[in-house]
Amino acid sequence: MMNPEIDNYLAEGCGRCPLGGTPECKVHKWTAQLEQLRRIVLDCGLTEERKWGVPCYTFQGKNILIVSAFKDFCSVNFFKGVLLADEQNLLVSPGPNSQSARYFPFTETKTILELEDTIRSYVFEAIEVEKAGLQVSFKAKENLEYPEELSAKLEEDPVFKEAFEALTPGRQRSYVLHIAAAKQPATRVSRVEKSISKVMEGKGWNEY
Repeated sequence: MMNPEIDNYLAEGCGRCPLGGTPECKVHKWTAQLEQLRRIVLDCGLTEERKWGVPCYTFQGKNILIVSAFKDFCSVNFFKGVLLADEQNLLVSPGPNSQSARYFPFTETKTILELEDTIRSYVFEAIEVEKAGLQVSFKAKENLEYPEELSAKLEEDPVFKEAFEALTPGRQRSYVLHIAAAKQPATRVSRVEKSISKVMEGKGWNEY
């Protein structure tokens, strides 16, 4: 069943950056493609919700995937994509530090329609992974010690996490060091919140 909140997302964007609600919002660049992905995912029997500002699809209360727009593509993002067989080698890692999420990037509606059956098969496999209770075995991050406030935000917000992990290692490091440099927890939380719009735009904390 279609959720009216996702209709609003398609009309206004996610509202996570200053471009939300404007013609420049990246959601508007991929509206036709997002609508097709939405149709396919809903046909697989998932529940449509809006979490973190974007369409999130769940099965029995468990997050399966999100559909979202980025500057250069729109995508279907599987929370536990690393556990999918991906026999056709179509899934992409958001970044070198991503241990769980994997996504399908799309730029053409034609491609989505051509791969419709394949997309469905991956969605159904993701549902079976959740039914089986499979979990990703996470490895400890090396080199950088993430501030607790940043780790919490990455954990609770998969869209932010995907964008963060898509940054270059240097940009990721700049955020970690900038946030960790604050002595007070409240200041670290503030720095995390202020970083969101830049991260979503693919920028480092000191880039304008």
